[in-house]
Amino acid sequence: MATAMRILMVTSELAPIAKVGGLADAVAALAKTLGRLGHDVTVALPRYKVIEEAGLMLARRLVPLKLPTSEAFTFDGRFAPGVQLLLLDIPGLYDREGIYDHEGQAHPDNLRRFGQFCQAIAAHAEKRAASGEPYDVVHLHDWHAALAAPLIAGRRAVVGNGPRTVLTIHNAAHQGLFPIDEAVALGFDAATLTASDGVMSALGTGVATADVVTTVSTTYARELASADGDAVGALLRARNAPIVGVTNGVDYATWSPSTDPHLVARYDAEDAANKGRCKASLLAELEMTVDPALPLFVALGRVSSQKGSDLLAEALPQIARGPAQIIVAGEGEPELEARLIAAVEECPDAAIYLGHVSEAMTHRLLAAADAVLMPSRFEPCGLVQLYAQRYGAAPIVRGTGGLLDTVVDCDAALATGTGFVFDDATGEALGAAAARATSAMRTARWGELRRRMMRLDRSWERPARQYLRLYQAPAAPASERVEVAPPAPPA
Repeated sequence: MATAMRILMVTSELAPIAKVGGLADAVAALAKTLGRLGHDVTVALPRYKVIEEAGLMLARRLVPLKLPTSEAFTFDGRFAPGVQLLLLDIPGLYDREGIYDHEGQAHPDNLRRFGQFCQAIAAHAEKRAASGEPYDVVHLHDWHAALAAPLIAGRRAVVGNGPRTVLTIHNAAHQGLFPIDEAVALGFDAATLTASDGVMSALGTGVATADVVTTVSTTYARELASADGDAVGALLRARNAPIVGVTNGVDYATWSPSTDPHLVARYDAEDAANKGRCKASLLAELEMTVDPALPLFVALGRVSSQKGSDLLAEALPQIARGPAQIIVAGEGEPELEARLIAAVEECPDAAIYLGHVSEAMTHRLLAAADAVLMPSRFEPCGLVQLYAQRYGAAPIVRGTGGLLDTVVDCDAALATGTGFVFDDATGEALGAAAARATSAMRTARWGELRRRMMRLDRSWERPARQYLRLYQAPAAPASERVEVAPPAPPA
């Protein structure tokens, strides 16, 4: 094996201790995989109230980290074999409900909360270097960690060496936009910040100053790089090096029906008979009709325009007339929640809206589902479709971003394909794709499709090795580059 690297991963979420979405799953799985490959990995995140309530065994260091306008206290723990946990606590910033918001309202001091978190990361990295055990790479995830990139680059310019920085964009729709004056008041150098009309972009700053910029699928990388009129796209085109797409994987230690402790019965690709037991158990619990002949469609995840929740609401009655059953789980934008509830009420005997569900229920829904609906308008990678395939539920997805990279549209005979893909962002197109899936479920080859999906290897091993090459190489491997072309001229 190559020489072990010292890797610091910086994130605002980490499953299962502080999770809002897929970012938490992705960082946790990548860190554990890198640890299994023999590298020295530390994952850093704020010491949120929810982490303290989890009762983790932590050791507090006596000497705080000095920040421009405050100080940070550090706590050490163990996350997984080969993976250490570093929690950073800044008085008054993390001792509240919610990671980013509370009851739908963003915390008004999020710039301070994550800006000072990034300052603490840079101070910690400098302290590690002074101790003789410097990090080889600092891997930053999304805008919440991006402001560490210019601080680390600035220090490297002074001392002549320092860790390589890699910034992964999990969702460019969240840029961290704040008044630049507020960032300067926190101690950031205005000359290192990317801003326009007095508004600073934390993500844009990271894109401009990180050594390597990646995102979570090849197609999403192309979409970002070619986005005409988009600020992040313009910054990516201005870089000397192209953005790199590394598609997320699945942590099979957590997401596998053959070992899943949340299921009433386990199954695998070679013997999926118990999937029917999982379906019957869940339907009975929810007081829905238990009929093996009725297809069960499940929609999981955040309720938002990005996820196409309005398209789902529009198509839901049509899908139910299949005939089929539908379970919708998730919460988010109140207006779209109301539309989903209204659509469900049109089909009282066929559909149910659960709202927020537990992690255990998420596993059970996937095990019960015949198909999973994902009509996203855009999707950097998506994890639900990968989980669905492993659990033998056909993903029905719009052809965008990582969904296009991970789901191959089935042919009419089901001889090829790993799901059902549609193009137009309309309820009609979603309904038509669901109708194709319903017809396919009535054929003798449905079991073959299910086995093909469940046998896919979507583990984190390959993505982790791609990241290792980026950590070590002066430039992205040619086979993994996404060339940044100028946007097409207006028609």
